[in-house]
Amino acid sequence: MTQKLVFRNRRKSLLSNWKYIDYSLLLVYIGMTIFGGIMIRSVEINQGLTDWWQHWLTGAVGLILALIIARCRYEVLVSWKWAIYVLTNISLIAVQVIGTSALGAQRWINVGGFHIQPSEFAKVGLIITLGAILSSKPKVKLFDFFQVLIVTAIPWLLVFLEPNLGTSLIFGVITIGMLYWGNINPGLLILLISPIFSIVLYNLYFPAWVAWITLMALIAWRSLPWGWLWVPIVAGINIASGNIAQILWNLLKDYQKDRLTGFLNPEQDPLGTGYHLIQSRIAIGSGQLFGRGLYQGTQTQLNFIPEQHTDFIFSAIGEELGFIGCIFVLLAFWFICLRLVIIAYTAKDNFGSLIAIGVLSMLIFQVFVNIGMNIGLAPVTGIPLPLLSYGRSALLSNFIALGLVESVANCRYKKNF
Repeated sequence: MTQKLVFRNRRKSLLSNWKYIDYSLLLVYIGMTIFGGIMIRSVEINQGLTDWWQHWLTGAVGLILALIIARCRYEVLVSWKWAIYVLTNISLIAVQVIGTSALGAQRWINVGGFHIQPSEFAKVGLIITLGAILSSKPKVKLFDFFQVLIVTAIPWLLVFLEPNLGTSLIFGVITIGMLYWGNINPGLLILLISPIFSIVLYNLYFPAWVAWITLMALIAWRSLPWGWLWVPIVAGINIASGNIAQILWNLLKDYQKDRLTGFLNPEQDPLGTGYHLIQSRIAIGSGQLFGRGLYQGTQTQLNFIPEQHTDFIFSAIGEELGFIGCIFVLLAFWFICLRLVIIAYTAKDNFGSLIAIGVLSMLIFQVFVNIGMNIGLAPVTGIPLPLLSYGRSALLSNFIALGLVESVANCRYKKNF
């Protein structure tokens, strides 16, 4: 009787290390990873590959890491923010020096036979660094705003030069999301993204472009200290954005240009840049309501879509599981986002709240862009679908991010909703 009581107390003591973690979020992550392995196996069943098994193995390792991180106190990362930031940039520099190339890009480092993609882990490193910086600011002022931009710019540039346009865009979205949650003046965020709209309007409708520059000048005058000084600067940046965009466009590789413009009219090059998009839309459309059945998709089983186990896994879901399967995936991601928002609201401090929002920004952007490119509404940027697409570095980074969020939840004084 005494031994049973001791064993029971030890078990309770062990479980108390994860007493307040969000178990519903954890279970959805596990379920989505298992489901991803099933779909990867369906895509590769006729090719004799074992990526599905590696996906599950990587997920198991990631789950162990997430549980270890969840029982630790995330607050200690504040004092390690610059060490994490430096390590992040060193890993990205190492890619340029000793990295291996594939598909026209140098993004991986070979470590003991395993290809590691540092840019995936750099996203988590940036979230930690920005969260630590912004957590000490009751309100993001102009100086803080420029500090955040400089901190983001270095890893962003290193990733962009790999080249890895998709991940560099994720860095920008993480920064915007965390700045917004950090109580920044909304006018600063509008001014930050204003050059993008200036480029579009300049090429579409000149009067609208002039009106937009006028509006940005007005926002600068009302939102920034010494607004009269910033008006010509903001106007000049928006005016020059067209020329800057042309320079940046010329820096892109040819395959990146084709990816960015091919989705507008994929039928123009049906055997080249438009091939993936056309075949993906055919696969999703042929699934109709309930799908053709697992392992029964013609586009999927006959390998009409190259590399379907990575960027285009959603097309396999659409063909074999139909509209119902796609809705299931979207609802799962919606639930994950909901839990991340709840954890951000109930976190005991600003740092924990910002970590949750950073992970939310990273996740939701990847979901929208990946599914958008699968259905022909976004360019093919090489952004994987979290938890479902094959990619060991991407999956591990997602589970590390989960561990951080679960640590925030586990250290709360409030209970889960």
